[in-house]
Amino acid sequence: MAEEVRFGIVGLGMGLGRAKIALETKGARLVCVCDLQEAKAKAFAEAAGCEWTMSLDDLLGRGDIDAVGIFTPSGTHCDLAIQALQAGKHAFVTKPMDIRVEKCDAAIRAAEEAGKVLAVDFGNRYSKVNRQVKAALDGGKLGEIFLGDVRLKWFRKQSYYDGGYPPGWRSRKETEGGSIANQGVHYVDLITWFLGPVVEVYGRIGTLGHRIETEDICIAHLSYQSGALGLIATTTSNYPSLGTTVEISGTEGSLVWKDSGIEMFQTRDEEQVDVAGIEVPPGPKHIIEDMVSAITQGTRPAVPGEEGRRSVEIFTAVYESAQKGRPVVLHQQ
Repeated sequence: MAEEVRFGIVGLGMGLGRAKIALETKGARLVCVCDLQEAKAKAFAEAAGCEWTMSLDDLLGRGDIDAVGIFTPSGTHCDLAIQALQAGKHAFVTKPMDIRVEKCDAAIRAAEEAGKVLAVDFGNRYSKVNRQVKAALDGGKLGEIFLGDVRLKWFRKQSYYDGGYPPGWRSRKETEGGSIANQGVHYVDLITWFLGPVVEVYGRIGTLGHRIETEDICIAHLSYQSGALGLIATTTSNYPSLGTTVEISGTEGSLVWKDSGIEMFQTRDEEQVDVAGIEVPPGPKHIIEDMVSAITQGTRPAVPGEEGRRSVEIFTAVYESAQKGRPVVLHQQ
């Protein structure tokens, strides 16, 4: 069994932070970074003491890399992950898993065929508080849940959409989704982790505050397999930003989650539930630690490919519903 996992990171936007984490994580070794901007890749590699390249083929051709992290425009995630898997590497991608369900399915098949780990980096899954909330909900703390909703009201300047590398990728449907697929997907994953599979969505979208191809406001009604109903509202045109709120209502109480913390958790028999007292098993603190454990110990990643696919299926169904003007049925289990 390998004593350490050797990492390659592709894309030094969001990937820059993950590369730094790999330098500090026990059992991980950062071997090489890859970016299309030579100056960025070279400067980081020299500071970090690792190799650098501008060629994905060069990185994948190395025999001293076990796992590859993909931090590129969303529409490229699964294509690049498949290349990594077929090169004999384990792979993980930043959120969303992709912007097309069929790409997710292809990556999941590639991982199965290669016998390699495929995971999606959703930071909310590693939070101890969120794992305590999950345990409380699974344990029936709120009774039968009948309503779960997300409200994300953020502000992004036009320059956010015009920038990036290559410039403008966040504004184009070919490479990115809109407010629910890019910003909101964190919380689509979180609410479905808490409440379970979604079986139907009815969505409306608009582009009201930016010059972009993608949507910057989205409203979606959800029906969960459990029988609960829900609402997702996302926008990047809300000035000033009002943050993100997740609310869950059950027959025995309610929970309000606001910007990564618990604002209220109250039940009929407890004035205020103290989630700090809910015991959960220790778990990885981030995607790098998660991959080290999955590769060296065979543990299940917090978000394996088949779970990362769920949120993509939901937001693409929302887009389809908005286009067709009717509900769209999903087949999540």
